[in-house]
Amino acid sequence: MSNYEFDFSSVSPVDQKDIQELERRIGDFQRGKEDTERFRLYRLTRGVYGQRQEGVQMFRLKLPYGRVNSAQLARIADVSDRYATGNLHITTRQNVQLHYVKLANSPKVWNELAQMNLTAREACGNTVRNFTASPTAGIDPQEPFDVSPYAEASFQYFLRNPICQEMGRKIKIAFSSSEADSAFTYFHDYGFIPKIQTVDGVEQRGFKVLVGGGLGAQAITGVLAYDFLPEDQIIPFMEAGLRVFDRHGEREKRMKARMKFLIQKLGFEAWMELVKQEWKALKNISVAIDRNLVPEEAPLGQGIVPADVKPLDEHWYNEWLRTNTFEQKQKGYFGVYVRIVLGDLPSEKARKLAAVIKDYAADDIRFTVNQGLLLKFIRPEALPFWFNKLHELGLALPGADSTADITACPGTDTCALGVTNSTGLSKILEELIREEYPDMIDEKFFKIKISGCMNACGQHMAANLGFHGSSFKHGELVIPAMQVVLGGGVAPDGRGFIADKIVKVPTKRIPDVVRYVFDDFEKNGLEGEYYNDYFLRLGEKHFYALLKPLADLKTLTQEEYFDWGQDRMYKQEIGVGECAAVILDMVGVILKDAMDKIVAARETLAQSEWSDAIYSSYAAFVIAAKAMLLSKDIKCNTQRGVIDDFQTHFVESGEFTEVGNFTELVLQINQYEPEENFATDYFAQAESFVRSVINIREAKLVESNGIDKKVVGDYYRA
Repeated sequence: MSNYEFDFSSVSPVDQKDIQELERRIGDFQRGKEDTERFRLYRLTRGVYGQRQEGVQMFRLKLPYGRVNSAQLARIADVSDRYATGNLHITTRQNVQLHYVKLANSPKVWNELAQMNLTAREACGNTVRNFTASPTAGIDPQEPFDVSPYAEASFQYFLRNPICQEMGRKIKIAFSSSEADSAFTYFHDYGFIPKIQTVDGVEQRGFKVLVGGGLGAQAITGVLAYDFLPEDQIIPFMEAGLRVFDRHGEREKRMKARMKFLIQKLGFEAWMELVKQEWKALKNISVAIDRNLVPEEAPLGQGIVPADVKPLDEHWYNEWLRTNTFEQKQKGYFGVYVRIVLGDLPSEKARKLAAVIKDYAADDIRFTVNQGLLLKFIRPEALPFWFNKLHELGLALPGADSTADITACPGTDTCALGVTNSTGLSKILEELIREEYPDMIDEKFFKIKISGCMNACGQHMAANLGFHGSSFKHGELVIPAMQVVLGGGVAPDGRGFIADKIVKVPTKRIPDVVRYVFDDFEKNGLEGEYYNDYFLRLGEKHFYALLKPLADLKTLTQEEYFDWGQDRMYKQEIGVGECAAVILDMVGVILKDAMDKIVAARETLAQSEWSDAIYSSYAAFVIAAKAMLLSKDIKCNTQRGVIDDFQTHFVESGEFTEVGNFTELVLQINQYEPEENFATDYFAQAESFVRSVINIREAKLVESNGIDKKVVGDYYRA
């Protein structure tokens, strides 16, 4: 790293600070100055995620609503060539991931991306993850208005926001462009669908709001929080809900730590009441959105499309034209989907595509939730030209966003949690559909999605036909398998469905599962019937009986002991997930975290950022209290629990006499507006408390001859 000279001339000061901190902490970690698990929690929030393969990382960008321009796309490609594999992996959350990045190179990667105003901050970890949105936002003929500025404003507001840096689990937020819900708001922690209502003859913008949805092992549909929430209230509502999640959310039992479980535990009405209680303390009780924050990018290129261009392949062109293009709400322009198989875009193709976009389309590219791209503002006379350019790049595959356009996570290719090979299976199924069911490349409302494990990165529970990695024990051997789920996804009228588990089948029999499902629907479905309505009409037992013969292990062949794309017999190798960790630490190190929060609070006070100073002070209270509780082996699983337990075990017991009522002291946070006097007083109280706790610890160190208390916890940070 010493031979590399960072160029921060075009990098923002906050990005520069992040990059330099990442470089420093990598150095500390490599020199043994920082514990592995503590460092892992840190690097995840900077987009650096461990792979299945030791010694290399996946580096994830955070690209709000999947938007990049041609120069940014080219830069990502260049960086992938220099530090990764020369591939851009597009994710179901409209991000790009670079694989096989050396840890020491991750600050360089970030530096070169930040020069183009790209970030990795909070791309992973227990943070607010990427804000997704309908890729068609801004050009969707069905949209009441463009949601892009709202997604952008929300991204900017919560990036580096103190309230969401160290939550119990991640938060996912989506904006759909219309009631068709192409961004799948129904399975997000927060989902927003635009609406317009007229009051006294004046149009008002707002959103239908869903909360508490989620996929994973226990998929849940979101609850309707508001049928119409005015546009200036969406950020305050998110902020209030995040504060409630941070304070009351589970932190020890990771599988119960998502917001959907907190809402289930408290009840929706009780959760909403807690949200309302936070309103007074919010940084802003109204946040006006600049509707021009994301300007409409009409074509700016200088390229002149040659007249009378003929498609290189007339039949292929007609399929592509029918399935991959649509007329925008701006008459006379078309959107063009670029289908990217498995979401893997080679860097050389990305650079060439960027060059064409710059000259012949709007310089506003959107990565899509089904791992492709959307190009905008293309004239109808330019469509043959665009087809030819994409055809030359091998990117003119028809069937975008259709049954044939299968979503799949990387699975066992790179993910430590992968159980089976999702990418190999995806390729086989796409070939099967093309060869045996060619009409399905026109079908937009039957989706197939594959995840390598139950964690749903491939969004299998939101598929009409979904699969997640599993296995069978068969004698002394293990058979690679897929759990089959049916009935998920979004209906043509916008209804959202969570799939039901049907049966587990050896992976090599999944092509037959697809055949059975397709043929059964063809035979028994009603004219014009949506598949999920058919699934509900016949019932789960019908489909279990249909597929059960494929689960019979008595007829196993030798080939079925091998996973797709594997040349050796299957062996299950599941690693530890990057978001799950058991932490072994010293009380003194935890108290250092509390002092770090005091430092952060002091800095933001000096900048007159009263709300941020208050929240950092609050965090200092909780972390210091938790250190004391852990020193007595008292279990801590929520911040509110920490506050109450400290009151019980230290204040009421008479062991800590510096405060009268600790619970009331700390919970002043939601009793006052965030103004200077309260921020200053609250900070002083937090600093005094932390210093008192440190003094107690130092006295105990003297008694124990300098031996610090070691504590264990699934997530020790309060």
